[in-house]
Amino acid sequence: MGSAPPIIGLRREREVLTVALATGRHVVIEGPPGTGKSTLLRSIARDAGQDVVFVEGNAELTPARLIGAFDPSQVLAEGYDPASFMDGPLLTAMRGGGLLYLEELNRVPEETLNVLITVLTEGEIAVPRLGTVYAGKRFRLIAAMNPFDAVGTARVSQAIADRMCRVVLGYQDEPAERSITTAMTGVNGSVVELSVGLTRATREHRDVRMGSSVRGAIDLVHLITGLRELREEPKLARDTARDAAYAALSGRIRVADGVDRTAESIIDELLDGLWPSDADELPDSEDSPDRDEQPSGGQGKGDGLPPGAPEAGSQPRSRPKRDQSARTHSRVELASRHEAFDQVSPEAGQLDEDAFAAAMARDQDAAAALLADLARASDRELRAAARRLAGRVFIQLGRTGPARSRGTRKIGPRRGGEGDLDLDRTLDRWSGGWPPRGEDLVVSSWTAHRRAVCLLVDSSGSMSGLAVALAAVAAAGVVLAADRRLEPSVLAFGEDVQVLGPQGVHRPAEDLVADLVGLRGHGRTDIAAALREAGRQLAGAAADERIVVLLSDCLHTSGPEPATALAGIDRLHVLCPLPSDEATRTASALATAGGGQYQPVHRLTDIAPALSRVLAMS
Repeated sequence: MGSAPPIIGLRREREVLTVALATGRHVVIEGPPGTGKSTLLRSIARDAGQDVVFVEGNAELTPARLIGAFDPSQVLAEGYDPASFMDGPLLTAMRGGGLLYLEELNRVPEETLNVLITVLTEGEIAVPRLGTVYAGKRFRLIAAMNPFDAVGTARVSQAIADRMCRVVLGYQDEPAERSITTAMTGVNGSVVELSVGLTRATREHRDVRMGSSVRGAIDLVHLITGLRELREEPKLARDTARDAAYAALSGRIRVADGVDRTAESIIDELLDGLWPSDADELPDSEDSPDRDEQPSGGQGKGDGLPPGAPEAGSQPRSRPKRDQSARTHSRVELASRHEAFDQVSPEAGQLDEDAFAAAMARDQDAAAALLADLARASDRELRAAARRLAGRVFIQLGRTGPARSRGTRKIGPRRGGEGDLDLDRTLDRWSGGWPPRGEDLVVSSWTAHRRAVCLLVDSSGSMSGLAVALAAVAAAGVVLAADRRLEPSVLAFGEDVQVLGPQGVHRPAEDLVADLVGLRGHGRTDIAAALREAGRQLAGAAADERIVVLLSDCLHTSGPEPATALAGIDRLHVLCPLPSDEATRTASALATAGGGQYQPVHRLTDIAPALSRVLAMS
């Protein structure tokens, strides 16, 4: 039996799972492939001295296969004797007080999952002709599932979910993934940096629905190393890296629906962005471990790290530390995306505003998409200049949007001012002094129906280029159309929610737009969390109606269903940038559930009428 893979990082998740098991909780571990779900569980079980009974969840897992069954030949010879019963994985784990590890929970048929309800609640199960089987004191069910894979899966019932704790694993940071890759391959240096960087980039590309896990980086290192030896290359050639990347990553990439391109073309684009410019070969940098050094380990289990493996959380000397929370675009990548890039930014750090104005005159949508991507450039000076320009350009485009919406008007009482005297209400308030004070007078006049607005902007990985520009211009239109007495709140969200402008607090529209275009999308999309935060922002507003305008494709990949998070929201309108067929269905259904309108926006000229329709809706 080989040594177990090392656990690098995952300290918090490990602690939560350890305590959950120690206190008698059953747990579902949720996360995309390659995040270490099974490795983490096996490590904890090994430390606790518990056996793990493994069962693969699929459509063929019937109740009999999970529980066990009587041996037909023995039944014919001896009848239904308990000795004739062959325990399945569930009873094996229950009798032995072990851990039942059920993979792919959301692929298991519902009738099979229903068998577990009594087991999870009472710690026992009644088996026909066998009797009641009681679970050992240390028996626990640990289930795992990938919430992002919709093929062949089903929703886990609330009856099961309510009986289990939930631990969510995400992809680890880049240093940890380098450490894992080094630990599993025995290779360190530039090849590992390239492999991990390319693998992580597949998760953030605008045209990718799901990218590769760290397993792709591990395979890529093995393939690169093997091809270099086979081809007798002293240094890694670009063609070799490409061939290895096609084999290691193309099958792990899931291209987004409606995108007419291949996984190989996406890999080419990403490799162009990561490969050193004007170089056919990748310089070596500690491509083999230093045998004289001892492994320093990382958080969690460090056993099994080969000599020379970088410590989790550290950066190799050959690459400067960079912000891992954000996805930036290299100049090579920007040039491949936008025809006007070389004219608008002829040199590093330069942004020619005259050239950009000419690009706007030729094709407004293409120029806006370029500006949105420039605001996410890896070139720091170019990025800063683009954000400043975006704050002006997108605000100007937003000014052409809807007129200020003042809401519906109706006759109602108000203190002071002009209107017909309401004698009854005035006498109720009159203090008796003469002449009456102005605040004692109540008049009937036309009053506005006050509405508070919260703007939610999707900043996840699915938003880039023109989609970001459309969202920024729409955001400018909402902010500019708002009543200054009821300043809208502005939130950006991906997996987490960021408050760019709290409810009722004025921020210049230019600053808000600059912040929005500067957010680099990555990771998962939790729309429900954004809606809950919107409800909290609107709760403190003095308004008759609380409205949310959501700028998103509404394809959530994290958290519960968005429609379950509409508490405190009177009306939800959805503007969907560049919608696919799936996004149209999802966004339209969410707007209907929120009592609002769905408006697709394909180009900049669609924004003004779309905002006019939703903000004028009473």
